[in-house]
Amino acid sequence: MANKYPNKVYLNGEWLNADKAKVSVFDRGFMLGDGVYEVIPFYRGKPFLSSAHIRRLEYCLNEVSILLEQRFAWSEVIDEAIAQAGLTASDGAVYIQITRGAAPRTHYFPQNVLPTILIYAFELQLSGFEHRKAKVLVAKDLRWHRCDIKSTSLIANVQANEYAHGLAFDESILERNGIITEGTHTSFFCVRNGVVYTHPAGPHILPGITRDWVINMCFKLNIEIKEEALPINDLQEVDELFLTGTTAQILAVTEVMLADRSTITKRTGSITSKMQQAFIEEIENL
Repeated sequence: MANKYPNKVYLNGEWLNADKAKVSVFDRGFMLGDGVYEVIPFYRGKPFLSSAHIRRLEYCLNEVSILLEQRFAWSEVIDEAIAQAGLTASDGAVYIQITRGAAPRTHYFPQNVLPTILIYAFELQLSGFEHRKAKVLVAKDLRWHRCDIKSTSLIANVQANEYAHGLAFDESILERNGIITEGTHTSFFCVRNGVVYTHPAGPHILPGITRDWVINMCFKLNIEIKEEALPINDLQEVDELFLTGTTAQILAVTEVMLADRSTITKRTGSITSKMQQAFIEEIENL
C-alpha cells in the first residue's frame, strides 16, 4: 500500500522513530504469522468509518484469542498516528497490527505473553478513484476457511495478487468451487438487470467495511441488493462489475481475464457511478 516507510511508529506504548523501533525475532507474528491487522483510511486528516474498522479489529482479536491488557482509546490513537506522521491535511491510512507477542516457538498459545502492538500512518493518493478502470483476472481461491479474520498470514493473497501484477492486471478475483468470493484485497460486486450482487458474509470473505457501506447505500438509494454469490460461468452475463476496499474505495472493472485466457470487457455502468458519486459526497462532507 505505502511506497515508503513511515518516520514515526507506535510500538507497545511508545511513539518512536521508525529506525529505532525493534521487535523480537521470536515474535509470533514474525515466526508464525500469528496476528491480525486493520487499515483505516483518512481524508484531509479525518478518519473515515473508523468505528466500523475498530469493531472489525476487535472481532478479529476475539476470534484468534489475542487479549489486550488495556482498553484503547482508539480514536485518540488514530488521530495521534496521523499527527505524528504530519498528515493532518492529507489523505492516507492508519495501519494497526497486533500479534500474540514474543515467546519460544510453539504451535499452541504461550501463557503470560504481552501482545505486540504496532501503529503508524502513511500517505496515499486516494482521490481520482472514480476515473480508474481496473483490469482483473480470475484465480483459484487457495486461502483458508476463516477469511473473515483479517490475519497477517497473507501468503495466498500475496501469491494471487503477484500473479495478477506479473501479467499487468490490477487484481485477482478469486474462485472457490465455481463461485467468485472476493479479490485478494478487495470485495467483489456485480450488477445484473439493475440488481447488485455480492458474496454473502461468512468465513470465505472478509467483512469489508466499504462493502458494508455499499450495501447500506443501495438501501438508501432504493437499489435492490442481494447477498448472493456469482457463479464464475455467469460473469459474461452481468452488466457491471466493481471492487471495493479501504484503499481501492469503489473501483470499476472493465476487463476480466478468465482461466482459459479469454477476456470479458465491461463499461462503467450507472450503478457503479452512483456508488462512486455517493462515496465522494460522503468523503467531502467529513
